[in-house]
Amino acid sequence: MNISSAVFKCSSQKVSQIPSDGLPEFAFIGRSNVGKSSLINMLTGRPALAKVSGTPGKTRLINHFLVNGNWYLVDLPGYGYARVSKGQREGFSKLITGYIKNSPQLVMLFVLVDSRLEPQKIDLEFINFLGENAIPFGIVFTKTDKLTPSKTKANIEAYSRMLLETWEELPPLFVTSSEKKLGRDQILGFIAGCMEEISRK
Repeated sequence: MNISSAVFKCSSQKVSQIPSDGLPEFAFIGRSNVGKSSLINMLTGRPALAKVSGTPGKTRLINHFLVNGNWYLVDLPGYGYARVSKGQREGFSKLITGYIKNSPQLVMLFVLVDSRLEPQKIDLEFINFLGENAIPFGIVFTKTDKLTPSKTKANIEAYSRMLLETWEELPPLFVTSSEKKLGRDQILGFIAGCMEEISRK
């Protein structure tokens, strides 16, 4: 997929405020500081599209970016950042779950996971929540440039084994590095395939 345009559309603090123009939405979410903004900028080829911050927990709204004039890339708040207040965490949770469960145009949710870490409880709980609610999702392993290829492979295989203890099959998996632009073609190709399916309906 060639990205000819990617522009900020709006920020929403309630699900009722998200665009209602019927365009497909592909959303990205993960724990704070997982590299979400860098990935979004890499995918769109727009280095300053999503704000990259050294302070986790900065994304606190649902941000819609219009891509190629015909689909939305949706930047969701990170989950599980302990330094925000309990009230804020609950607010993020309500906002996130409200969007995921109620947006009629959500086609796919990409869950970002730090490839350097062992499977994290909060990620696994969130993935199980998606399964329980029949939300279509894929897992995006980030920051693979920080590891050797063999270590990256071993970590992803360990993650897959753990998921298969409770899942009958694995969701789509994507291996990425924003620094090296790794995984860009795979994710955009997946989105292009989804768009083709939508156009045939």
